[in-house]
Amino acid sequence: MTVDLMPERTAQLTEWRDWIRDQLNTCTAFWLEHGMDPVNGGVYTCLDRQGNVYSTDKSVWMQGRCAWTFSYLCHVYGTRPEWLEAAKSCLDFLEDHCVNHEAGDRLYFTVTAEGAPLRQRRYNFSEGFYCIGNAEYYGVTGEAVHLERARRAYQLIYDLNNGLIEDPTGMGPKTIAETRSGRALGDAMIFLNIIGIMRRVDPAHTAEYDQHARECTQRIVGEHYRPELGCTLESVNLEGQPELWYTAGRVVNPGHDIECSWFMMDEANYRGDAELHETAEQIFRLAIEAGWDKEFGGLLYFIDAKGLPPEAYEHDMKLWWPHNETMIAAAKAYRDTGDEYYADWLVRTLEYCREHFADPEYGEWYGYLRRDGLPTMPSTKGSTFKGPFHVPRALCMTEQLLTEIIGDER
Repeated sequence: MTVDLMPERTAQLTEWRDWIRDQLNTCTAFWLEHGMDPVNGGVYTCLDRQGNVYSTDKSVWMQGRCAWTFSYLCHVYGTRPEWLEAAKSCLDFLEDHCVNHEAGDRLYFTVTAEGAPLRQRRYNFSEGFYCIGNAEYYGVTGEAVHLERARRAYQLIYDLNNGLIEDPTGMGPKTIAETRSGRALGDAMIFLNIIGIMRRVDPAHTAEYDQHARECTQRIVGEHYRPELGCTLESVNLEGQPELWYTAGRVVNPGHDIECSWFMMDEANYRGDAELHETAEQIFRLAIEAGWDKEFGGLLYFIDAKGLPPEAYEHDMKLWWPHNETMIAAAKAYRDTGDEYYADWLVRTLEYCREHFADPEYGEWYGYLRRDGLPTMPSTKGSTFKGPFHVPRALCMTEQLLTEIIGDER
């Protein structure tokens, strides 16, 4: 729909868009200058505030995510050699060093600077980010080998998520399966995002992607989304039912829920499904209302579905990525509905990010804040989990959404 903007709102959103554009430029420059490894290939993400490497171990997640980010920037803004080179470096490093061929081509979680394996994890998110990195790069370059790699990883993830194969790593679930088994929101929501990327670059398999996307949304809406509890649960049992008598069964991650909401908005828009879009909006509303810290501002990391004490020691921290997801989700919801509620939350989140996460002196954003908004690691910009992904993705997508809403590309 076309948003009918008042002049004051237009001026406000235009100002924020200009700030976002500046942040995107400094953020991408930070990683290109400091993160890329010219010797071994790939990207370092353990960087201090000024961009110095404080650990040379490499996150496999971040190799795939970095490849996706710089490929996606080429997709949105046009190909730039430095972006394509960064993406290719990460993809080559992944292929040469990060695939565990003795474990069914599962990927490692961390490797050394040179690529020697350090750690394997049971979760298949390394495979997911390898998949989207290759897929997005294929979408920009048309190099078929990258689509082939993405398709193989896609099938592996689908098989693992649906119990069609035994995990070739032999690691198995975290809990004793005979005592307690369940399903995680993260599996369905991340795969839904992967599907959206794959469907865009690989229309030949649209029917397959459409079917798998329906499976994901059915699982999210039918099992994890719990309006009677006022939340979306991180985990349910194998029958899709809540288990609320222990802490892990009551965990709510507001940032995950908000990220999930915009994945579902994209799918709803693709299908023309108004009901699914309304559900996605409600997931956003429940998460932001319950998770926003009424005293200090910002989004809490974990909350408990019944208001009981969360067990995770980091539950009241403020992390960068949930706020990045809120930027995207609020902007998408505002574009799609014109409801000022979402514009208000977008501006409120941007104000918090500018005040607490952004670093005007050295660029990029801090990742980890105390509840009161002060950085827990004031000298760091990256880690095993934080690299060139959430911040540039949010800045790029929000900039594009605001340009669409404002209707002015200046």
